[in-house]
Amino acid sequence: MNCSRIMILITALLLVAGPALADKTVLAGGCFWCMESDFEKIPGVTDVVSGFTGGTLKNPTYNGDHTGHYESVEITYDPARITYQQLLDHYWVNIDPFDDGGQFCDRGHSYLAAIFVANESERKIAEASKQRIAAQFPNEKVVTPILDASTFYPITGEESYHQDYYKNNPIRYNSYRWSCGRDKRLKYIWGDKASH
Repeated sequence: MNCSRIMILITALLLVAGPALADKTVLAGGCFWCMESDFEKIPGVTDVVSGFTGGTLKNPTYNGDHTGHYESVEITYDPARITYQQLLDHYWVNIDPFDDGGQFCDRGHSYLAAIFVANESERKIAEASKQRIAAQFPNEKVVTPILDASTFYPITGEESYHQDYYKNNPIRYNSYRWSCGRDKRLKYIWGDKASH
């Protein structure tokens, strides 16, 4: 087969398959089980993976050392169906943006909320989004930081049970979520905007 026939074949395959319409973002909002649950139900989101990011330690683990890292989720989405801005709109109503000690009943650095931006475009959108939230709550301080994206470490191996925990362990998950007071606090802050 000559080069021109190969190029025609490749072009035809690309036209049939269409362009790859996927983008990724990483968000931290406390318990990654809850973040997975909150984002996987959104039309246009194609995958949500639990893991760690934000720290310098390589290969953090849940039961071992994850010092300096945030529990977070990597969200894969179709930008033709949902925008980065819409993801952030959903994010805010699923966290407590005023909590500088963790999220809900989960305390400590690894449970802090944060938006991890991959480029200047995302940073501008995230900063504007944060300013809109701050304007809604003039008597509160929005403490959720916007940080540069760093390596995302998905939970793997023996700890893979954390992936899709809410689907695979619905009774334990719902009991945890209720006892942690997550939805009660979200309702208090956001009213009917709270998505759960």
